[in-house]
Amino acid sequence: MRYYVTTPIYYVNDVPHLGTAYTTIVVDAIRRYHQLRGHATRMLTGTDEHGLKLEREARSRGITPEKFVKEMSDRFEAAWPKLEVVPDDFIRTTQPRHETLVQDLWRTIRDRGDLYLGTYEEWYCVGCEGYKTEKELLPGNLCPLHQRPVERMKEETYLFRLSKFQDRLLDLYSRHPEFIEPESRRNEVISFVEGGLKDLSVSRTSFSWGIPVPDDPRHVMYVWFDALANYWTAVQAPPDLHAYWNDATVVHVVGKDILRQHAIYWPAFLMSAGLPLPAKIVAHGFLTFGGQKMSKSLRNAADPISMAYSLSQAMRASEDAGADVLRYQLLRAIAFGQDGDFDPSAMVERYNADLGKNLGNLLARTLGLCIKMTGTRVPAQGVIGPLERELYAKVEEARNLAIKGWDEIEPHRALESTWAIASAANQYVDRAAPWAEDKQGNRARVGTILHTLLSVLGLLAKLVWPVMPNRSDEMHRQLGLPPVQAAAGKDWLPAARETRSEGEPLTPGAPLFPTFDEAAGAALIESITPRVGDASNVSTGSAVGRDTVRPEGPAASGAPTLPGNSAFPVSGESTSISYDKFSTVDLRVGLIRDAVRVPRKDKLLKLMVDLGEDSLRTIVAGLALTFKPEDLLGRRVIVVSNLEPREFGKGLVSHGMVLATGPSDQLVLASVSSDAPPGARLK
Repeated sequence: MRYYVTTPIYYVNDVPHLGTAYTTIVVDAIRRYHQLRGHATRMLTGTDEHGLKLEREARSRGITPEKFVKEMSDRFEAAWPKLEVVPDDFIRTTQPRHETLVQDLWRTIRDRGDLYLGTYEEWYCVGCEGYKTEKELLPGNLCPLHQRPVERMKEETYLFRLSKFQDRLLDLYSRHPEFIEPESRRNEVISFVEGGLKDLSVSRTSFSWGIPVPDDPRHVMYVWFDALANYWTAVQAPPDLHAYWNDATVVHVVGKDILRQHAIYWPAFLMSAGLPLPAKIVAHGFLTFGGQKMSKSLRNAADPISMAYSLSQAMRASEDAGADVLRYQLLRAIAFGQDGDFDPSAMVERYNADLGKNLGNLLARTLGLCIKMTGTRVPAQGVIGPLERELYAKVEEARNLAIKGWDEIEPHRALESTWAIASAANQYVDRAAPWAEDKQGNRARVGTILHTLLSVLGLLAKLVWPVMPNRSDEMHRQLGLPPVQAAAGKDWLPAARETRSEGEPLTPGAPLFPTFDEAAGAALIESITPRVGDASNVSTGSAVGRDTVRPEGPAASGAPTLPGNSAFPVSGESTSISYDKFSTVDLRVGLIRDAVRVPRKDKLLKLMVDLGEDSLRTIVAGLALTFKPEDLLGRRVIVVSNLEPREFGKGLVSHGMVLATGPSDQLVLASVSSDAPPGARLK
C-alpha cells in the first residue's frame, strides 16, 4: 500500500506558529503511523509564495518579492525538524519544477475547453486572495475571516468553467462520502455547491507576482490555481514518484477555512485535466491559545519551537523530549476536526497524569522490579493465569481501537485507547503484586508477571512512536529492544503478542517523564505563555527574552537564561533601579572576530569577541535562529562584560552577554558606530 499525505502549503506572509505546527504535526503523525504499519509513505509540505498580498508586503519592506518569499520560506523549512517533523519533500511554488508543471496543467485544461477569456467584477479580499459575493460579506463590506474591508475589482481574466462540474462534484460527494471529512464540513460543502457554482476567475492582470499564463504573459495565474496544484506537481519527477498520485491513497489535511478551495476547486481542476482525484480531504478546526483567538500578534508570540525547548529544559532532558511532549499535547487534547484550545495549565496537568504518573511510572516501576527481582534481565514467561488473560484481552481491544483511530484520522481517539493500555497495565501490577509473590518465593509467578508487563510496554513503545518518536526510542532502549526502523512491508503492530527471550538484558535509565511539582509546573506555564504587546524585548547572553527574564530558569522564549541579569526587567511594566546599581553593569563595545555553531544546540553560537583585552572573550549567545555565523564576523555589538561565567557543559564557558531585541528568530543586535574601538565602555 502507498500512502501520500500532505499539509496545506503555508502562505509566507506569516511565521511558523502553533497553528501551523498543529497541522504539520498531525500530518507527520499520520505518516509515521502508516510507516509503522509497513506502508510505503510520502509526506509533503511547503510554502505558497505568489499573490498580490506578498507583492505588497515585499514592496512595503523595500525588497523584491523573490527575496521576501525566500527568507520567509526558509523559516518554515527550518522549523519543522525541530518539532521532529521530517517531510519527504518541501515544495515552494516559486520553484521551476512547480511553475513548469502548473503551466502544463493550464494548457491541458485550456485545450479541453474549460478556460476562456472574459471579465470579472466582484469584491476582492487581499487577505484571502479571492473574490467575495455580497452574501458572504459582513456589514460594512468586511471579509468574515479577516474582518477587513474588501476592494472592488474589475479586470480582464481567464475563467474556469467551474459551473460545468457542479453535478459531477455532487455525484462525487454522494458516491464517496469519505471524500470530505468530518461530516459537518462535508455538509457545508454540499450546501454551497447545491446553491449553484459560478465560473471561477483564475488569472490576474492587476499584479505581476505570479506564474505567467501560457501564451498570454499579460496575465498571471490566480494563486489558488497555482497553489493547489503543488500536491500533484511534487510527485511528477522523478518518474518513480508518479505512483504516489496514480496508485496511492492520497490525503490532504487542511484547515476548515480553506476547505472550499480544496474540496471544490481542486477536484474540478483535476476532473477537467483527466487526472485521478485524492482519496480524502480532511478539515480540522481553528486553534485558540488559553481561550484566546489566535490573532496575528498571538500567533507570532506562540512559538512552538521555544515551547518545546522550555519543556525539555523543565524535564532536564534532550531538546527532542520537549518536542515529543508538545506533539502529544496537541494531538491528545484537541479532538481532530473540531476547534480546540491549547491551554498551558492543562498541558502540565496532562503531562503529569498521562506521561509522568501513567506511562512513565509504568516503565519505571516495571524496570525497578526487574532490577530487584530478575537481575535486570527478561524473566521466563511462565503459566498465564486469569489476571494475564484479562489484561491481554483489554490490551487487544484497546490496541484495535487505537489502530482504528489512526486509520480514521482521529489521533485523539488513538491516543485515548493507547493510554487505556497503560492504565490497564498499572492496575494489573497492583492486582498481581509481584513483590508479594517474591516474598513467598514464587519465582515462576514473578517471572510471568514481569514478562507480561515487559510485553505490554513493548507494544506501548511502538504505539506512541507516531506521536513521540524520541521517547519511543528511549522506551525501546530501556526495554532492551531495537528502536522502530520503519520500512515498507514490515508491520510493527502485528496481532500476535510479543514474547521476549529469557535472559535478554534490560537497560534502565533516567525517568522518561519526570513529573513537575507545583512550583516547577507554575514556572513552566509562565515560560510558555506568550505575552503579546510587551514594550521591549532583550537578548540575554544565550537567552532571548520575550517576557520578564528571570535570574534563573527557562526564559519565555525557551532558551536558557544566564544568571545575574535581573537588572534588566523587560515586562510591560517599568521597574526602577538606582544609579548605583546600574553603574555596576559594565557595558562594552565588542567586535566579533569568529563565530561557530554549538553542536546539538540549535539556538546557540559560540562567539570570539574582541573587547580590547589581551585575549578574545568566549561568549555563548542564542543567535543561531536569526544569524548564520559568517553574518556576524566583523559586527560591533554591545556586551555585558562583567557577568559571572556560565558553564554549558563539555568545557564550554560563556564570559559575557550580547544584547539584542526581538523574538529568537527575528533578532536585531544592539550595536554602535563602526568608529567605536573594541572595549570602549558605554556610559
